[in-house]
Amino acid sequence: MKRSPKPAATVADLVEAMETVAPANLAQPWDNTGLLAGDPSAACRRILLCIDLTPPVLAEAMAGACDLVVAYHPLLFKPVSRLSAGAEGPESILFRAVAADLAVYCPHTALDAAPGGTNDVLAGMCGLTEVEPFEYTATGPGQSKVVTFVPHEQADRVAAAMFAAGAGRIGDYAMCSYRLRGRGTFFGMAGTDPRVGRKGRLEQVEETRLEVVTPDSRLPEVINALFSAHPYEEPAYDIYPLRPPPGFGIGRVGMLPAGTTLAGLARRLRRACGNSRVEIVGRPDTAVRRAAVCAGSAGRLPFEKPRSADCDVVVTGEMRHHDALALLRNGRSAVLLGHWESERPVLPVLAERLRAALRGVRVAVSRKDASPFARP
Repeated sequence: MKRSPKPAATVADLVEAMETVAPANLAQPWDNTGLLAGDPSAACRRILLCIDLTPPVLAEAMAGACDLVVAYHPLLFKPVSRLSAGAEGPESILFRAVAADLAVYCPHTALDAAPGGTNDVLAGMCGLTEVEPFEYTATGPGQSKVVTFVPHEQADRVAAAMFAAGAGRIGDYAMCSYRLRGRGTFFGMAGTDPRVGRKGRLEQVEETRLEVVTPDSRLPEVINALFSAHPYEEPAYDIYPLRPPPGFGIGRVGMLPAGTTLAGLARRLRRACGNSRVEIVGRPDTAVRRAAVCAGSAGRLPFEKPRSADCDVVVTGEMRHHDALALLRNGRSAVLLGHWESERPVLPVLAERLRAALRGVRVAVSRKDASPFARP
């Protein structure tokens, strides 16, 4: 009996690749990113990229024998009570995808915030320099600092136990700790059995404050090691969640080439996007020097953030009428590319990165993906 050849890649491999390209912890709290449907162990030989998984895109994926669709916009944002082919909303599309063994992955705001993602591509099309996010994303704690207090002569023993359990690693350095000498006090009440001093009186002990960094995944083991090695009946300890330094975030802000006008920027972006029409808010001959970029829809957000409050122009997909009026009242301007049109340029870039990460997997950009707005 012949065994089926092992697939070149699996859905789990695509998820891992997307975690490298656009880590899920960069997504906004309200977003629904990641693998929305599919078996992580299933084979993944063909991938189709799109902005929206619409019925025509789904038909294209099925006709092309794709195993997975990376759809920039999530199909679902809120919990659903049922999936059925006859549903009126996007649940019906997801049902058909699942029925066809087609996995669906959605990166959305994680890709917006990621380096080289949606907003970096758009910033590059503008020719921006000195580029940075206009609001950094808090990625949450990945490690913690554990602090305990131990008599001087037992500090090495307790530290060694915590190191052995996984604490004290900083980059390529192991057994890292910080120690500070001080004095601790305690009063053992009835029912205690202190290992240092006696109950019923105030004791003072010369102690070392011992600090070690610990991956959150190893916290239970490290705390157990602390208790096992510590000489006290009730060791005192603290856990401080640590947050990595900000590096990525929402939107982009940067400097435009000298001499750029609003009309000139609009023409440049129209050519880069291949748009037949780009709208502007403001006088065409307005000189613009500092720009905020936010794919999709920005509204007033860039002008409310400290790093982009002084920008002359915002480049985005769409804007509400009253937000555009507010810009004009404050002497600001905007270039509106269309929601879908401002996000679509990231797909070829994402395709190249996935091809490099997933050797042997065919990655294509959908030809049926289109803006819901048509121009006569």
